Amino acid sequence: MLVGKIYRDQINMLNFSRKSVNVFLKLVLVCGVTLGMTACSANGKPNVHSEYNQAHTIPDPLEGLNRAILKFNTGVDIILIEPIAGAYKFIVPEVARDSVQNFMRNLRTPVYVANNVLQGDIGDAGVGTARFVVNTTFGIAGLFDVAKKHGLGFEQEDFGQTLATWGVGDGFYIVWPILGPSSLRDSVGMGVDTLADPVRIVAFSEDEEWIYYTRNAIEAVDNRSRLLETIRDTRENSLDYYSSLKSIYEQRRSALIRDSVYTNNYDIPSYEYDEYDEYDMYGEN
Repeated sequence: MLVGKIYRDQINMLNFSRKSVNVFLKLVLVCGVTLGMTACSANGKPNVHSEYNQAHTIPDPLEGLNRAILKFNTGVDIILIEPIAGAYKFIVPEVARDSVQNFMRNLRTPVYVANNVLQGDIGDAGVGTARFVVNTTFGIAGLFDVAKKHGLGFEQEDFGQTLATWGVGDGFYIVWPILGPSSLRDSVGMGVDTLADPVRIVAFSEDEEWIYYTRNAIEAVDNRSRLLETIRDTRENSLDYYSSLKSIYEQRRSALIRDSVYTNNYDIPSYEYDEYDEYDMYGEN
Protein backbone atom coordinates (compact mmCIF):
# COMPACT_ATOMS: atom_id res chain seq x y z
CA MET A 1 0.00 0.00 0.00
CA LEU A 2 2.78 2.43 0.98
CA VAL A 3 4.75 1.64 -2.17
CA GLY A 4 1.64 2.17 -4.27
CA LYS A 5 0.94 5.53 -2.64
CA ILE A 6 4.53 6.69 -3.19
CA TYR A 7 4.31 5.57 -6.83
CA ARG A 8 1.04 7.49 -7.37
CA ASP A 9 2.53 10.59 -5.73
CA GLN A 10 5.56 10.42 -8.01
CA ILE A 11 3.33 10.06 -11.07
CA ASN A 12 1.25 13.08 -9.98
CA MET A 13 4.39 15.14 -9.40
CA LEU A 14 5.70 14.14 -12.83
CA ASN A 15 2.43 15.12 -14.50
CA PHE A 16 2.43 18.46 -12.68
CA SER A 17 6.04 19.09 -13.75
CA ARG A 18 5.23 18.29 -17.37
CA LYS A 19 2.21 20.59 -17.29
CA SER A 20 4.30 23.38 -15.75
CA VAL A 21 6.93 22.99 -18.47
CA ASN A 22 4.21 23.08 -21.16
CA VAL A 23 2.76 26.26 -19.68
CA PHE A 24 6.20 27.88 -19.58
CA LEU A 25 7.01 26.88 -23.17
CA LYS A 26 3.66 28.21 -24.38
CA LEU A 27 4.30 31.46 -22.52
CA VAL A 28 7.68 31.84 -24.22
CA LEU A 29 6.06 31.06 -27.59
CA VAL A 30 3.28 33.62 -27.11
CA CYS A 31 5.82 36.24 -26.02
CA GLY A 32 7.98 35.49 -29.04
CA VAL A 33 5.05 35.69 -31.47
CA THR A 34 3.88 38.96 -29.89
CA LEU A 35 7.33 40.50 -30.19
CA GLY A 36 7.73 39.26 -33.75
CA MET A 37 4.36 40.58 -34.89
CA THR A 38 4.84 44.00 -33.32
CA ALA A 39 8.33 44.36 -34.72
CA CYS A 40 6.90 44.07 -38.24
CA SER A 41 3.70 46.06 -37.85
CA ALA A 42 4.68 49.74 -37.68
CA ASN A 43 3.41 51.94 -40.50
CA GLY A 44 4.62 55.36 -39.43
CA LYS A 45 4.46 57.64 -36.44
CA PRO A 46 1.33 59.02 -34.78
CA ASN A 47 0.50 62.69 -34.67
CA VAL A 48 1.94 64.69 -31.81
CA HIS A 49 -0.38 66.72 -29.61
CA SER A 50 0.76 69.63 -27.45
CA GLU A 51 -1.86 69.16 -24.72
CA TYR A 52 0.63 67.38 -22.45
CA ASN A 53 3.43 69.93 -22.86
CA GLN A 54 1.83 72.15 -20.22
CA ALA A 55 0.03 71.85 -16.88
CA HIS A 56 -2.64 69.24 -17.40
CA THR A 57 -5.78 68.63 -15.32
CA ILE A 58 -8.19 65.76 -15.85
CA PRO A 59 -11.91 66.64 -15.47
CA ASP A 60 -13.45 65.18 -12.32
CA PRO A 61 -17.26 65.12 -12.61
CA LEU A 62 -17.42 62.07 -10.30
CA GLU A 63 -15.50 63.69 -7.46
CA GLY A 64 -18.02 62.79 -4.76
CA LEU A 65 -18.03 59.12 -5.74
CA ASN A 66 -14.27 59.10 -6.28
CA ARG A 67 -13.66 60.49 -2.79
CA ALA A 68 -15.86 57.80 -1.28
CA ILE A 69 -13.97 55.07 -3.16
CA LEU A 70 -10.65 56.56 -2.05
CA LYS A 71 -11.80 56.34 1.58
CA PHE A 72 -12.64 52.69 1.03
CA ASN A 73 -9.29 52.04 -0.68
CA THR A 74 -7.42 53.80 2.10
CA GLY A 75 -9.16 51.70 4.72
CA VAL A 76 -8.37 48.46 2.90
CA ASP A 77 -4.80 49.60 2.40
CA ILE A 78 -4.23 50.46 6.08
CA ILE A 79 -5.92 47.33 7.41
CA LEU A 80 -4.76 44.73 4.88
CA ILE A 81 -2.46 45.70 2.02
CA GLU A 82 0.08 47.87 3.85
CA PRO A 83 0.71 45.29 6.62
CA ILE A 84 1.20 42.52 4.04
CA ALA A 85 3.56 44.69 2.02
CA GLY A 86 5.44 45.67 5.16
CA ALA A 87 5.85 42.04 6.20
CA TYR A 88 7.00 41.15 2.68
CA LYS A 89 9.64 43.90 2.76
CA PHE A 90 10.79 42.86 6.25
CA ILE A 91 11.04 39.14 5.48
CA VAL A 92 12.24 39.06 1.86
CA PRO A 93 15.81 40.31 1.25
CA GLU A 94 16.22 43.26 -1.09
CA VAL A 95 18.08 41.20 -3.70
CA ALA A 96 15.18 38.75 -3.83
CA ARG A 97 12.63 41.59 -4.11
CA ASP A 98 14.63 43.04 -6.99
CA SER A 99 14.54 39.67 -8.72
CA VAL A 100 10.75 39.55 -8.27
CA GLN A 101 10.44 42.99 -9.88
CA ASN A 102 12.78 42.02 -12.73
CA PHE A 103 10.84 38.81 -13.37
CA MET A 104 7.46 40.59 -13.42
CA ARG A 105 8.74 43.31 -15.73
CA ASN A 106 10.15 40.70 -18.10
CA LEU A 107 6.79 38.95 -18.31
CA ARG A 108 5.14 42.21 -19.36
CA THR A 109 7.80 43.17 -21.91
CA PRO A 110 5.84 41.94 -24.98
CA VAL A 111 3.01 44.33 -24.07
CA TYR A 112 5.48 47.21 -23.61
CA VAL A 113 7.09 46.47 -26.97
CA ALA A 114 3.71 46.26 -28.72
CA ASN A 115 2.82 49.71 -27.41
CA ASN A 116 6.20 51.11 -28.47
CA VAL A 117 5.47 49.96 -32.00
CA LEU A 118 1.91 51.32 -31.97
CA GLN A 119 3.34 54.68 -30.91
CA GLY A 120 5.79 54.58 -33.81
CA ASP A 121 8.74 54.26 -31.46
CA ILE A 122 10.66 51.52 -33.25
CA GLY A 123 13.93 52.35 -31.50
CA ASP A 124 12.57 51.63 -28.04
CA ALA A 125 10.69 48.62 -29.40
CA GLY A 126 14.05 47.22 -30.46
CA VAL A 127 15.53 47.96 -27.05
CA GLY A 128 12.58 46.26 -25.35
CA THR A 129 12.90 43.20 -27.58
CA ALA A 130 16.63 42.99 -26.91
CA ARG A 131 15.98 43.31 -23.16
CA PHE A 132 13.48 40.46 -23.29
CA VAL A 133 15.84 38.15 -25.17
CA VAL A 134 18.88 38.95 -23.00
CA ASN A 135 17.07 38.81 -19.66
CA THR A 136 15.07 35.69 -20.53
CA THR A 137 18.23 33.80 -21.48
CA PHE A 138 21.23 35.21 -19.60
CA GLY A 139 19.07 36.67 -16.83
CA ILE A 140 17.52 33.29 -15.98
CA ALA A 141 13.94 33.90 -17.16
CA GLY A 142 14.21 37.56 -16.21
CA LEU A 143 15.20 37.16 -12.56
CA PHE A 144 18.26 39.33 -13.21
CA ASP A 145 18.34 42.52 -15.28
CA VAL A 146 21.44 41.69 -17.28
CA ALA A 147 20.35 43.96 -20.13
CA LYS A 148 20.48 47.07 -17.93
CA LYS A 149 24.15 46.48 -17.24
CA HIS A 150 24.74 46.64 -20.98
CA GLY A 151 22.92 49.92 -21.52
CA LEU A 152 19.47 48.55 -22.34
CA GLY A 153 17.32 50.41 -19.83
CA PHE A 154 13.79 49.57 -18.77
CA GLU A 155 10.95 51.67 -20.18
CA GLN A 156 7.31 51.09 -19.35
CA GLU A 157 4.67 51.63 -22.01
CA ASP A 158 0.93 50.97 -21.96
CA PHE A 159 -2.05 51.33 -24.25
CA GLY A 160 -3.28 54.37 -22.35
CA GLN A 161 -0.12 56.18 -23.45
CA THR A 162 -0.61 54.84 -26.96
CA LEU A 163 -4.15 56.23 -27.13
CA ALA A 164 -2.86 59.59 -25.90
CA THR A 165 -0.23 59.75 -28.66
CA TRP A 166 -3.06 59.02 -31.10
CA GLY A 167 -4.90 62.08 -29.82
CA VAL A 168 -7.47 60.43 -27.53
CA GLY A 169 -8.34 62.66 -24.58
CA ASP A 170 -8.42 61.66 -20.92
CA GLY A 171 -12.19 61.54 -20.63
CA PHE A 172 -12.62 62.00 -16.89
CA TYR A 173 -10.90 61.03 -13.66
CA ILE A 174 -11.84 57.72 -12.04
CA VAL A 175 -10.82 56.10 -8.76
CA TRP A 176 -11.34 52.36 -9.03
CA PRO A 177 -11.88 50.16 -5.96
CA ILE A 178 -8.51 48.65 -4.94
CA LEU A 179 -6.85 49.60 -8.26
CA GLY A 180 -6.83 53.32 -7.48
CA PRO A 181 -6.53 56.43 -9.71
CA SER A 182 -7.12 56.26 -13.46
CA SER A 183 -8.99 58.03 -16.25
CA LEU A 184 -11.56 56.85 -18.75
CA ARG A 185 -8.93 56.57 -21.49
CA ASP A 186 -6.38 54.86 -19.26
CA SER A 187 -9.03 52.46 -17.96
CA VAL A 188 -9.72 51.37 -21.54
CA GLY A 189 -5.98 51.09 -22.07
CA MET A 190 -5.61 48.95 -18.97
CA GLY A 191 -8.31 46.62 -20.27
CA VAL A 192 -6.59 46.23 -23.64
CA ASP A 193 -3.21 45.57 -21.99
CA THR A 194 -4.86 42.95 -19.78
CA LEU A 195 -6.35 41.14 -22.78
CA ALA A 196 -2.95 41.23 -24.54
CA ASP A 197 -1.03 39.97 -21.50
CA PRO A 198 0.82 36.76 -22.54
CA VAL A 199 0.61 35.36 -19.01
CA ARG A 200 -3.18 35.73 -18.99
CA ILE A 201 -3.49 34.24 -22.48
CA VAL A 202 -1.44 31.16 -21.63
CA ALA A 203 -2.82 30.65 -18.11
CA PHE A 204 -6.44 30.83 -19.25
CA SER A 205 -5.83 28.61 -22.27
CA GLU A 206 -4.41 25.94 -19.93
CA ASP A 207 -7.20 26.32 -17.35
CA GLU A 208 -4.52 27.49 -14.91
CA GLU A 209 -6.02 30.87 -14.08
CA TRP A 210 -4.41 30.76 -10.64
CA ILE A 211 -1.05 31.49 -12.31
CA TYR A 212 -2.35 34.81 -13.65
CA TYR A 213 -4.00 35.86 -10.39
CA THR A 214 -1.00 34.78 -8.30
CA ARG A 215 1.33 36.77 -10.56
CA ASN A 216 -0.86 39.86 -10.13
CA ALA A 217 -1.04 39.46 -6.34
CA ILE A 218 2.73 39.05 -5.94
CA GLU A 219 3.36 41.98 -8.27
CA ALA A 220 0.92 44.20 -6.35
CA VAL A 221 2.51 43.37 -2.99
CA ASP A 222 6.00 43.99 -4.36
CA ASN A 223 4.98 47.34 -5.86
CA ARG A 224 3.25 48.40 -2.65
CA SER A 225 6.30 47.45 -0.57
CA ARG A 226 8.34 50.01 -2.51
CA LEU A 227 5.88 52.77 -1.59
CA LEU A 228 5.46 52.23 2.15
CA GLU A 229 7.11 55.45 3.35
CA THR A 230 6.11 57.52 0.32
CA ILE A 231 2.37 56.83 0.55
CA ARG A 232 2.38 57.11 4.34
CA ASP A 233 4.08 60.52 4.17
CA THR A 234 1.68 61.74 1.49
CA ARG A 235 -1.33 60.53 3.46
CA GLU A 236 -0.17 62.12 6.72
CA ASN A 237 1.20 65.42 5.38
CA SER A 238 -1.34 66.35 2.69
CA LEU A 239 -3.99 68.95 3.45
CA ASP A 240 -6.24 67.08 0.99
CA TYR A 241 -5.05 63.54 0.33
CA TYR A 242 -7.52 63.11 -2.54
CA SER A 243 -6.28 66.22 -4.37
CA SER A 244 -2.65 65.26 -3.78
CA LEU A 245 -3.10 61.81 -5.31
CA LYS A 246 -5.01 63.22 -8.26
CA SER A 247 -2.29 65.79 -8.93
CA ILE A 248 0.44 63.17 -8.69
CA TYR A 249 -1.46 60.89 -11.05
CA GLU A 250 -1.97 63.69 -13.59
CA GLN A 251 1.70 64.70 -13.50
CA ARG A 252 2.92 61.12 -13.76
CA ARG A 253 0.70 60.24 -16.71
CA SER A 254 1.45 63.50 -18.52
CA ALA A 255 5.18 62.91 -18.04
CA LEU A 256 4.96 59.39 -19.48
CA ILE A 257 2.95 60.62 -22.46
CA ARG A 258 5.36 63.50 -23.04
CA ASP A 259 8.20 61.02 -23.14
CA SER A 260 6.38 59.13 -25.88
CA VAL A 261 5.87 62.37 -27.79
CA TYR A 262 9.51 63.40 -27.36
CA THR A 263 10.71 60.03 -28.57
CA ASN A 264 8.74 60.55 -31.77
CA ASN A 265 9.96 64.12 -32.31
CA TYR A 266 13.63 64.56 -31.65
CA ASP A 267 13.56 68.38 -31.97
CA ILE A 268 11.74 68.63 -28.62
CA PRO A 269 13.93 68.33 -25.49
CA SER A 270 13.52 65.35 -23.19
CA TYR A 271 11.63 65.53 -19.92
CA GLU A 272 12.75 64.07 -16.61
CA TYR A 273 9.88 62.24 -14.93
CA ASP A 274 11.65 59.82 -12.58
CA GLU A 275 10.40 61.77 -9.57
CA TYR A 276 6.92 60.36 -10.23
CA ASP A 277 7.94 56.75 -10.86
CA GLU A 278 7.02 55.60 -7.35
CA TYR A 279 3.39 56.53 -7.89
CA ASP A 280 2.82 54.64 -11.11
CA MET A 281 -0.15 52.41 -10.42
CA TYR A 282 -1.32 51.91 -13.98
CA GLY A 283 1.36 50.05 -15.95
CA GLU A 284 2.44 47.27 -13.51
CA ASN A 285 -0.73 46.07 -11.84
